[in-house]
Amino acid sequence: MNIKELLLNGQSFSKLLNQFSIEADDVKIQDEDVLLADHKLEHKEIVKESICIEGKNKDGIINFFGTLHYNLLNKLAVFEMHGFEQIAKPQVC
Repeated sequence: MNIKELLLNGQSFSKLLNQFSIEADDVKIQDEDVLLADHKLEHKEIVKESICIEGKNKDGIINFFGTLHYNLLNKLAVFEMHGFEQIAKPQVC
């Protein structure tokens, strides 16, 4: 199970995406494969990592910055947002 799926199991992350009109398929967790490949963290109870989550909607790209709290043993994850930036789509002439 990947981190995005774990986050979508909770209501608060889904509400955050809805607030910005972002579909779950349009979300990418930057460096997710690096986080999951760190074998030193496999047996820790809870891991905290600073991450950026990129989402796309009709207006452009939104980057969410914050802390990911996750426990892969219990299949739980929570995203604590600290801020975001919106990058508008370039205008086509």
